[in-house]
Amino acid sequence: MSSASPRRSRAIVLPSAAHAATLTAVLVAGLYFGRSVLVPLALAVLLSFVLSPLVLAVRKTHAPRPVAVAIVVMCVVVAVAGLGMIMARQVTDLAGELPRYETTLREKLRSLRTGSAQTSVIDRATATLKVLGKELDQASQGAAPTSGNPDRGRPIPVEIRQPPERPLDTYQRIATALLAPVTTTGIVLLLIIFILLQREDIRDRVIRLVGAGDIESTTTALNDAAFRLSRLFLAQTALNATFGVVIGLGLWLIGVPNPFLWGIIAALMRFIPYIGALLAAIFPILLAAAVDPGWSMALWTLALYLTVEPIVGHLIEPWLQGQTTGLSPLAIVVSAILWTALWGPIGLLLATPLTMCLVVLGRHVEGLAFLDIILGDEPALSPPEVFYQRMLAGTTAEAAEHAQQVLKKSSLLDYYDDVALAGLRLAAQDVQRGLLDEERIDAVKDGVALLLDDLSDHPLEPTQKTNSEAVNENGDGSAVKQPSMTVASMEMRPDWRDAPSPVLCLAARSIVDASASDILAQVLQRHGIGSQSTSVSRLGDVRGLALSDVRVVWISSINAAQAHAQIRYIIRRLKRSAPDVILCGGFWDGVMTADMAKSIGVTYKAATLADALTITSRLARGHSVDDAELIATEGAPARHRAHARPPNAIEDRGAGPVPS
Repeated sequence: MSSASPRRSRAIVLPSAAHAATLTAVLVAGLYFGRSVLVPLALAVLLSFVLSPLVLAVRKTHAPRPVAVAIVVMCVVVAVAGLGMIMARQVTDLAGELPRYETTLREKLRSLRTGSAQTSVIDRATATLKVLGKELDQASQGAAPTSGNPDRGRPIPVEIRQPPERPLDTYQRIATALLAPVTTTGIVLLLIIFILLQREDIRDRVIRLVGAGDIESTTTALNDAAFRLSRLFLAQTALNATFGVVIGLGLWLIGVPNPFLWGIIAALMRFIPYIGALLAAIFPILLAAAVDPGWSMALWTLALYLTVEPIVGHLIEPWLQGQTTGLSPLAIVVSAILWTALWGPIGLLLATPLTMCLVVLGRHVEGLAFLDIILGDEPALSPPEVFYQRMLAGTTAEAAEHAQQVLKKSSLLDYYDDVALAGLRLAAQDVQRGLLDEERIDAVKDGVALLLDDLSDHPLEPTQKTNSEAVNENGDGSAVKQPSMTVASMEMRPDWRDAPSPVLCLAARSIVDASASDILAQVLQRHGIGSQSTSVSRLGDVRGLALSDVRVVWISSINAAQAHAQIRYIIRRLKRSAPDVILCGGFWDGVMTADMAKSIGVTYKAATLADALTITSRLARGHSVDDAELIATEGAPARHRAHARPPNAIEDRGAGPVPS
C-alpha cells in the first residue's frame, strides 16, 4: 500500500519567501487595478484551453491551422447566436402575454390585500402612524407666528419633471448600456483567435520564460492545466445542461408558460456559482403566480427549484468539481469570495478555473507549493504523519477512524507496515533529536496500545475489494501472495503447538521500540502464532524473561542503526540464557545491512512485518525457510538447521538470514 502519493520533483524555483508579503500585496493590487485588461485576457486564455482540443480534432482531417481555428470559432459563434435567437423569440412570445398576466397578478394581489386580516391590521397601523407623524410636525411648528397668512413660512414643494424622452434618446441609452459588454466580447473573441493561431509559439515562449531549465516539468504543468480546464468546463457544461433540462421539463409538467426559455436561463445562470440558480428562479415563480388564479403553480415551481438545486449544488457539484479540478470544497468557496472581491461578477464566474490554475502551479513550482497544500484536494498529511500526529495529540479516536478509512482498501498487515511503523519511525526521529519528553513518549505508547486494542478484531483483509488486489507489482495478472491464512489452521511443529507463546517479541531499547514490538505480537497472534511482547527491565538484563517455552525471539528496533551496540549486547545475553532459541531481528528502519546484522548475531532479519510473519510461519510449520527465498545460516540452531540447505548465494534482501 502506498502511504502517500508522491509529488513530482519541482525544478522551477521562485525567489525566497523573504518578500512574500510585499509580493502578495503587489499581486493583489495588480489584479484589482488591472482588471479591465486582465479580465478579457483571462477569459480568452481559459476559453482557448477549452477550444484547443476541438481545433486539434479538426486538424486531424489535415486542415490547416487557420482553417481549423476559423471552423471552430464560427461554430461557437453560430451556436451562441442560435441560442440567443431562440431565447429572443421566447421572450417576444412572453412579452405578448404579459398584459394578461399582469391583470391576473394585480387581481390576486388585490384579493390578498383585502382578504387578509393580518394585512388589514398592518394597513391600519400604518395609517395611524402617518396621522401621528403629521400631528407631530404640526406640534413642532406651533411656536411659529400664525398671524396673517397661515401658509407663510411653510416650505413650498417643488417637483422636477423630465421632458418626454425621444426615440433617439432611448436608442442612445440602450446602445450605451450594450457598448461595454459588446466591446469586451469582441476583444475576447479576437484574443481567442490569436491564441489558437499562435498556440505552439505562445507555449514555447512560456517554457522559455519560466521553465527552460526543465522543459519536461514545464510541459507537464501546461498539459495538466489544459487537461483540468477542459475537463472542468465539459463537466460543468454537462451538469448545467442537465439542470436546465430537468427544470424545463418540471416547469412544462407544472404548466408554466415558456418552459424552454426558463430551462435555458437556468442552465446559463448556473455558470454563476452559488447565486445563479436562485436568480434564475425568480421570474418563473412570478410568472407562475401571475398565470394561475390560485397559488398552487407558484408553490410547485418554488418546490421544484428548492429540490433540484440543493441536490445539484450541494451534492453532485462539490463532488464533481472536487474530482475534476483537484480543489477542496473549502477552496472553491474561498476562491469565489476572493475573485468576486477583485473582479466582480466576472471574477465569480472565473473563480474555480483560475484557482485550479493556481493549484496546478503549486504542484509544479517549488515556491508556490503552499497553494497546492492550501487549495488542493490531496491530504495535507500522509497516513504515517496522520498516525503520528494523532498519537501526539492524544486523539486515539481520530486515529482509529483514520485507520478504518485506510483499512477499507488495505489489509491490516499493510496498514501496520506502511502506516503504523512508518509513524513510529517519525516518533523515533523526534526522540533522537530530543524533541519529545518522557510524558509525550508515554502518550504515544498509550495511544498505540489503545489503537491496537481497537483493531484487535478487525478483519485481516480489506473491507472493500479493489481491482488491483489480486494483481502483483509486475501487473502480469498473477495473484499476490499475502500471508493471510492463519497458521493455526495448518500443521505446526509439536514443540510450537504445545508452547503457549512460542514467540517472544522483545523491545530493543526505547518505548517506541516497545510499541513496534506490541504491533508485531498482535500480527503474529492474529495469524495463529502464539506470541507475547515485553521489554527488558533495565539495560540488557534478560534474566527476568521466561524463555523455557520460547522458540523464537524477535528483537524489535525502530532505529536499529543507532541501537547497534545495545542490540548486540541483548543478543549475547540471550544466547547465554537460551542457546537453542532462534534469534531474529525486526529492524523496522530498513537501514540494517547484512554485515551489520551479522555483527549483531541474529539468525534472520526483517524490515517489514510481512517478512517477519513469513519467516515465523515457516519456522512454526517446520518448513525450510528457503521455500520463501530465505537462506538459513550455519549459525542457526540445530533443530532448524536440519531443514535448511547450504547457502549458495548471499544477498542482502532486507528480509532473511544474515551471512555468517
